[in-house]
Amino acid sequence: MKQSKIFKTDRAPAAIGPYSQAVGFGQLIYTAGQIGIDPKTGNLVLDGIKAQTKQALDNIQAVLEASSSSLAQVIKTTVFLRDFKDFGAMNDVYAQYFAANPPARSTVGVAALPKDALVEIEAVGISAEE
Repeated sequence: MKQSKIFKTDRAPAAIGPYSQAVGFGQLIYTAGQIGIDPKTGNLVLDGIKAQTKQALDNIQAVLEASSSSLAQVIKTTVFLRDFKDFGAMNDVYAQYFAANPPARSTVGVAALPKDALVEIEAVGISAEE
């Protein structure tokens, strides 16, 4: 039976609860949701939805790279928005990270996010290793 593999990196915020930054099974990599926390300071970036989206995607990129994957190998994302009025601004930043062959995506409006974040993003990618 195949075993799952846990991935972590100090280039993304450490898990603040009983979860892993990413878990791999076979060639699939499942990331935990990432909010706009700067891993160097441990603080949420406070410059609005665009800055938080950028930081969340930078965090996902770091976790994927630690698991022998990349943003180019992402096949599905889920975006959680605290306010759907931020959709356009989030989408502008998101499009810069997934310009060619973007993954499938769901976007969900939520009442609240950890640390009062404006956005949280999770991803499923494919690893180069098995």
